[in-house]
Amino acid sequence: MKIPSDDDRLVWSGAISLERRDGWVKPWRAPWEDLDLFSPGSSGLAERAAQPSGVRIRFTTNAEELTFQTEPMTAPGSLDLYADDTLVQAARFDAGQTQVSFTGLPAGEKTIELWLSPSVTFCLRNIDLPDGASFKRQEDARPRWVVYGSSITQCRTARSPSFTWPAIVARARGLNLTSLGYGGNCHADPMVARLIRDLPADLVSLKVGINIHNQRSMSLRSFRPAVIGMIAAIRDGHPNTPLVVCSPIWSPGRESAPNGVGMTLEIMRNEIRDSVASFAMRGDSKIYYVDGLRLFDESAAEYLPDDLHPSAAGYELLAANFLREVFEEHALEIGSNPHG
Repeated sequence: MKIPSDDDRLVWSGAISLERRDGWVKPWRAPWEDLDLFSPGSSGLAERAAQPSGVRIRFTTNAEELTFQTEPMTAPGSLDLYADDTLVQAARFDAGQTQVSFTGLPAGEKTIELWLSPSVTFCLRNIDLPDGASFKRQEDARPRWVVYGSSITQCRTARSPSFTWPAIVARARGLNLTSLGYGGNCHADPMVARLIRDLPADLVSLKVGINIHNQRSMSLRSFRPAVIGMIAAIRDGHPNTPLVVCSPIWSPGRESAPNGVGMTLEIMRNEIRDSVASFAMRGDSKIYYVDGLRLFDESAAEYLPDDLHPSAAGYELLAANFLREVFEEHALEIGSNPHG
């Protein structure tokens, strides 16, 4: 039995839009028909938005084996298959491969979530199930978390798709994740701020600064206004939603040495902290600042192999620290927030 990729019973959790072509569907983490607005003058953000970090294909079935038929994979990668929130199998694939199979799944009705690669585009053609198997739509009613960041949030080098740090946090707290981690392309973009403003969300977190520092895209004059503008735009759509704003994690050589426009990570942390304080002093009781050094500091240097990106184990450490800082230190509680 074949389930076509455009079947309405498929839920594409974490996807912002779906590109539907002749016989296949591709998830995007940006509105794919508006890429000229989100990635103007450069393909950088568009390329990262095509990589489905945090995206899951979700449905209910009693099938004990599944095969996902795809367009040829563009690079090696992996997929994680969960049944009722339990990791059942992780499958590797090679460049050019057009199907990935999972066998020996638990008997009976179960909710399947297939976590897609954070680094390899994915175009689904159909899903093969045994004849007579059940197949039903299964919405994700968990509280929605929208997280924005750089490659450190996209986590292309996580050990598998469900072990990016946002995925670990989402699974630990029972959250419906939408990950807007765009490697090399987190610049407090106004269009991304508007996108987050308009998305349903019970929690929003922003992790900004490192791409801006590395690419020297903002100076002291422009950085804090950009952070404030992003927060303000999000607040237009989510005035009451918990909003966590994180500054950059530790990165040697960038802490106190100015870049080409005079910015250091130490300066950026102060600017982000003061941006959050400006909203808090105006009565915003649901905005929280998290110092990036509380998430990942010099003591974790062994987990930062290139002095910039955490290793797979480093992402797991970052997730544990985020869980502690946000949900324990700030005692953040999340529930369904229909009024934003």
